[in-house]
Amino acid sequence: MLIGREPEQQMLLDAYKTKNSEFVAVYGRRRVGKTYLIREVFGAKLTFSHAGLANADKKSQLEAWVDSLKEYGIESSQFPKTWIEAFGLLKELVKKSKSRKKIVFIDEMPWMDTQHSGFVSALEHFWNGWASARKDVLLIVCGSATSWMVNNVIKNHGGLHNRVTVRIHVKPFSLHECEEYVTSRGLSMSRRQIMECYMIMGGVPFYWSFLRKGRSLAQNIDDIFFNPEGNLWGEFDELYASLFKNPERYVTIVTTLASKRAGMTREELLKEGKMPNNGNVTKALSDLEYCGFIRKFSPLGRKERGAVYQLVDFYTLFYFKFIRDNRNVDRHFWTLNQETAQYYAWSGLAFERVCFDHVEQIKAALGIMGVISNVYSWRSKTDSSDGRGAQIDMLIDRRDQVITLCEIKYSKTRFAIDADYDEVLMNKVERFRTETGTKKSVQIVLVTTVGLVQNEYYDDVQNIIEMNNLFE
Repeated sequence: MLIGREPEQQMLLDAYKTKNSEFVAVYGRRRVGKTYLIREVFGAKLTFSHAGLANADKKSQLEAWVDSLKEYGIESSQFPKTWIEAFGLLKELVKKSKSRKKIVFIDEMPWMDTQHSGFVSALEHFWNGWASARKDVLLIVCGSATSWMVNNVIKNHGGLHNRVTVRIHVKPFSLHECEEYVTSRGLSMSRRQIMECYMIMGGVPFYWSFLRKGRSLAQNIDDIFFNPEGNLWGEFDELYASLFKNPERYVTIVTTLASKRAGMTREELLKEGKMPNNGNVTKALSDLEYCGFIRKFSPLGRKERGAVYQLVDFYTLFYFKFIRDNRNVDRHFWTLNQETAQYYAWSGLAFERVCFDHVEQIKAALGIMGVISNVYSWRSKTDSSDGRGAQIDMLIDRRDQVITLCEIKYSKTRFAIDADYDEVLMNKVERFRTETGTKKSVQIVLVTTVGLVQNEYYDDVQNIIEMNNLFE
């Protein structure tokens, strides 16, 4: 059963219905459901389907290609030595098809582009020199190495420049879609449990598929992540190795960023990670951003040079906080660590990331969906004379002359603002006004799980966003 993905399904169907050949590029994070989407939409209508092999050389890739062609009825007397010849065999298959639209699906394409293979040039030749002129080919290319897909297909500066007619970015599920998925599977989970699961796994459907009925969320997490026989026991190494040819640099970057909640500037990252300042680091940062593992933002009032990088991938954050150093292989680790200080430190950060994933839901709850706005994080200058620096989790800079400062607080009960925290809030507003020089109205919004205790400080907050709003 296909959950959500209505816009993506419609884009695929629209491409199928046109009277021209269409070149569709589908990309997104590994295990987000790209292949499943395409197979669910087209199924038996596929004229040809093939998936690249991980960590295989050109010869092995070509052998797999020929094997896929055989499955669809093409036997070759000669084994192709080049990708030009391999695509020539594909042309024969397409010519034999009697379908109105010939659907060619090439999955995990980045793996096929081995060193000096000529794969991209052959793809260019197939599309530009033949398929695009036929008007009856729907070419769908797909890959989890998002940076490769963007640089070599979508933003290609060679023969494929501006050839992609449809771009589909398959993103992780939202909380609403995760709730739909849980319901479809017959899993008994409250919204709080769904949200906590999201804080661990993000909206990656493949990860959610390992949840089992009849087990608590804690038991499921133990089974999936902390059991050496668990489905995702070695996921971290597999994840980065499958996406990047030289994963060490990428792992160094995410490891360094994991140590600082607020993120780091490029200069801070190079220093902390002991990395050279060169183009390899620039490329790695760009690749990680494309793949959705980190986000780059320029704090309000600062130039591009002061851009901050933050680690935002939920699984990676969970790995560094709990899995990496669990050397004793405690199979019940998560069950036994639900109320620890370490758990609450992680949950605050993870909930903050959930809120950034659901900015549109927050804006909808505030009634400002129609207002043009930009979303930032902000931190005050470190050289404040009185030492009272400030950091704002999320701020929404609005065109209606209002800046919304979002305070994000994870709590298992209603959150209470006491005198000390109220002073912290007022200091944040003061610091923000002073350092940015803004003339806009500044409003404080509290984003929490189950609401705010009504006490003498309740009215210092203009709006309250609860967990349920994020599920809309």
